[in-house]
Amino acid sequence: MARVVGELAVSGSNKAVALAEDLVDKLIKEKGEDFKIGFPETGFYLPLIYATLGKEVQTLKDGKEIVGIARTLLKKVPEGDKWDSLLNDAMDSGVACALAAELIEALRYATGELPQEGWQGFIPDSILRSLGIQLVDGRISGVAVIVGAAPESKTAVKIIRELQERNMLSLLVGSASGKNFRDQLAEEGVQIGLDYYIVPVGAETTSVIHAANFAIRASLSYGGNKKGELEKNVNYCKERVPAVILALGELDALKVAAACAAIRIGFPVITDQKVPEIKETPFTLHEALLSEPDYSKIVSTALLAKGIKTKIKKIDIPVAYSAAFEGERVRKEQMYIQFGGKYTTAFEYVRRGNLDEVHDGKVQVLGPEIDDVKEGDALPLGILVEVAGRKMQKEFEPILERQMHSFLNEAMGVFHMGQRNLCWLRISKDAYKKGFKIRHLGVILHARIQDTFGAIIDKVQVSIYTRGEDVERHIAEAKKSYEQRDARMAGMADESVDTFYSCTLCQSFAPNHVCIVKPERPGLCGAYTWLDAKAAYELNPVGPNQPVKKEECLDSVRGEWKGVNEFIYQSSNKTLKRFHGYSIMSYPETSCGCFECVVAILPEANGFMVVNREYNAMTPCGMTFSTLAGSVGGGAQTPGFMGIGRLYIVSKKFISADGGLKRIVWMTRELKEILGDKLKKRCEEEGGPGFINKIADESVASTSEELLRHLEKVAHPALSMPPLM
Repeated sequence: MARVVGELAVSGSNKAVALAEDLVDKLIKEKGEDFKIGFPETGFYLPLIYATLGKEVQTLKDGKEIVGIARTLLKKVPEGDKWDSLLNDAMDSGVACALAAELIEALRYATGELPQEGWQGFIPDSILRSLGIQLVDGRISGVAVIVGAAPESKTAVKIIRELQERNMLSLLVGSASGKNFRDQLAEEGVQIGLDYYIVPVGAETTSVIHAANFAIRASLSYGGNKKGELEKNVNYCKERVPAVILALGELDALKVAAACAAIRIGFPVITDQKVPEIKETPFTLHEALLSEPDYSKIVSTALLAKGIKTKIKKIDIPVAYSAAFEGERVRKEQMYIQFGGKYTTAFEYVRRGNLDEVHDGKVQVLGPEIDDVKEGDALPLGILVEVAGRKMQKEFEPILERQMHSFLNEAMGVFHMGQRNLCWLRISKDAYKKGFKIRHLGVILHARIQDTFGAIIDKVQVSIYTRGEDVERHIAEAKKSYEQRDARMAGMADESVDTFYSCTLCQSFAPNHVCIVKPERPGLCGAYTWLDAKAAYELNPVGPNQPVKKEECLDSVRGEWKGVNEFIYQSSNKTLKRFHGYSIMSYPETSCGCFECVVAILPEANGFMVVNREYNAMTPCGMTFSTLAGSVGGGAQTPGFMGIGRLYIVSKKFISADGGLKRIVWMTRELKEILGDKLKKRCEEEGGPGFINKIADESVASTSEELLRHLEKVAHPALSMPPLM
């Protein structure tokens, strides 16, 4: 197969050069060597030839010289089937084809054959300047040169609509099997023209040269490069001109030669035909030649090959979408359906995938949709977001994952709280009436992740599970990943760094709340470690995670630093003046509403209790978790009460200024099981063997009186420690 492609490229180039030579010789006989040739409305005398060879072609005599140069570049197909040698010969022959094609088109202009009716032909300098400005300011993401035709007109429409949605300018060239892309679009009533970013360039394959000389003029006009600076001009196209070639339909010799010319100039070629793929060349940024028979993937494959990032201007959902809705609550009486919280099992998980396995834009709901349930129901929920990108690292997974909180909350009528497998989500009745589906959660995540993290993400695919068995199956993998992320912080201490990181992601719900994430204290949501926050800042320097220099230590026991105080004062709208990082009794760190656990004082026991979000029953302090959460959240400092991430409990810095783990007198059994061996080890370090059994749970006490009897019976150390109040 490689030999066939090489033979076609060399054969096509020979045909193009022979045709150019015949046309030049014929016109010289008719018009003489001094006959003027060229393109209209341009200051460049055959731009591609001018940029690569440094020669100005204005007459037939000049054209004859170019034919001679092109002939020196033609190759013969070597013996054997070794693709490397074939590739080099094909690329050289492709350059010869490009020189010949530009000359052929100029000769046709000179004889009045071009432009053809309904086709643009050569793109004047004035249009180049206009489109160049739009490329610079982002209105146009890039250029797609479509050579040939789709198998049928409806497929052509699907391809062009996806390109339009991605703000790509489409240049239409040539035909395949007697059909051309322009006519296919016209059959389906698609409006064509520069205003619609669809420009039919020419009906012949050689017309593709107008896309090439459009690109090379950008190097001359905007890149500051000069005529004859071949490598500088070609490198500009490779690195700066966001253009791709879609070769559709059967590939003849001339098309293959033109494709090789495009690759040599720096533009990847993606075809729907079966060809030997070229993954790396010195001429292109990434892949050079790819085969993609799936028309639903061909556009995203092409953009990825060139590294073109596109913006999704409007998220295709039936409700308003804006940061203004991020703090919106959906009360129970306003709710149509809910997921997670204390009602069902739910999780959200971002996983890095391979580029060839993730299908960008694919969103699927596996299980009941919102129309399949009745008002007020609760469904299990699993949101699996698979992302792929050349620069995507596994360490970035939790950063993208935590952003789901904001991304989903910004949809009017959608309420999101929590993270990981402690998330809670509601969709309002109003949103349902407007047509909002569970699928739209995936549409939002795809659009926002691409928009926000386009520098590292090339593809996003979302699978949403709403069947219990599916959720349980996939949550096991998610939990394993959560544990691996948390384990990365082992051995790091607050004293080992001079910078902490803030998190203000939840200020939409609690405007004055600021999380200070330290090596020995994760964010209260449990989703962000110090390493996660550090990476998040590196990804988005203006985002919710900012470096906080510790500066002068004001109190090493309570954990107070001058730089932290100054930061939280500014970031809390000047409402908080001090933080004590290791105390719950004096200037405790604030809480929003996404915490995994609440720590609450029990004065009569001279200690604290810890209750996790999943626990619904009454606690010894006389309040349930939901009541405690309502009094702790909101960004206010409430001495004796604090929201935390559950891993903070096994940190050596856990309320260390107030006595640490020895002050815990009651904890839910579930929380003990979740923390497992980590908690047992810390209990032994703090309180000696058997200390974990001295901490009561609901099987021992659910009231203050029962708790006190248990503490006295086991001689809990909190009873003999200095008074908390």
